[in-house]
Amino acid sequence: MTFRPVKSTSLAKPTLEGAGVHLHRAFGFGEPSVSDPFLLLDDFRNDKPHLYSKGFPWHPHRGIETITYVLEGSVEHSDSLGNKGKLGAGSVQWMTAGSGILHQEMPKGNAKGQMHGFQLWANLPGKLKMTKPRYQDIKGSDIETVIDDDGTAVRIITGKFWGKYGPVDGIAAKPLYLDVSVPPNTRKVLPVDTYMNTFAYIFAGAATFRDASNPVGVRVEKEVNGVELNIRDMSGDRTLVRFGTGDEIVVNAGPKGVRFLLVSGQPIKEPVAWHGPIVMNSKAQLQQAFKELNNGTFIR
Repeated sequence: MTFRPVKSTSLAKPTLEGAGVHLHRAFGFGEPSVSDPFLLLDDFRNDKPHLYSKGFPWHPHRGIETITYVLEGSVEHSDSLGNKGKLGAGSVQWMTAGSGILHQEMPKGNAKGQMHGFQLWANLPGKLKMTKPRYQDIKGSDIETVIDDDGTAVRIITGKFWGKYGPVDGIAAKPLYLDVSVPPNTRKVLPVDTYMNTFAYIFAGAATFRDASNPVGVRVEKEVNGVELNIRDMSGDRTLVRFGTGDEIVVNAGPKGVRFLLVSGQPIKEPVAWHGPIVMNSKAQLQQAFKELNNGTFIR
């Protein structure tokens, strides 16, 4: 077994999207090979409706999959094919845009005005970019939560973890998408596929993600279950953690515990031609997509 080292940490950046939705972008519109097969991760979290209520009006997608995970509030969606639906708290939508879709997503807060969710973009390999669009809408009650003896709770959205499978299936990148909660002052080792590109995104609490047997000279300020931690070195809310290679991730939760997304996927390793919500393999394909969008032939 090999612990994955932390390659980098970074804070999500405030960003405006859609019709003026205030959100934080963990990554996106950078070098695609760094997070291959994933392209973008947005954290849309707010308790002021005027900062998100105008939502994401009609816009196109082609060549990718968009994964929307709602924690608080809801998201109403509709598309050019006549599909409509509402994602409630705890639910997930995995949309395969494939050959092309026009849709809109309109967030609404809960009774307190709170809205919180994530949207992840996953690339499609060239052979599937023009596949037929499809949706997988998963209710929160259909997502299994596995709880370990130490209180660590894992919601399995897709992939196999601790012998259980998430309800989303048939995804090109064969991803693992987990919502992980580790109790305060707990050290946890989580298995991951060696060959998957993997990241964690913290959205509550704080933790370190390192093998405590190799502290790299950090100053010890606290010992938790025999694990020496430097509290000041912990990564907190809205921190993206990228990992190197290995088949295990070590989590040392802080005094308030930690909750994070753990996501991994098989790299596609293909050329990427990307502009806005359309991602193809070549500039010619990209230009063709926008030509079709302008002349009304985008939807197949």
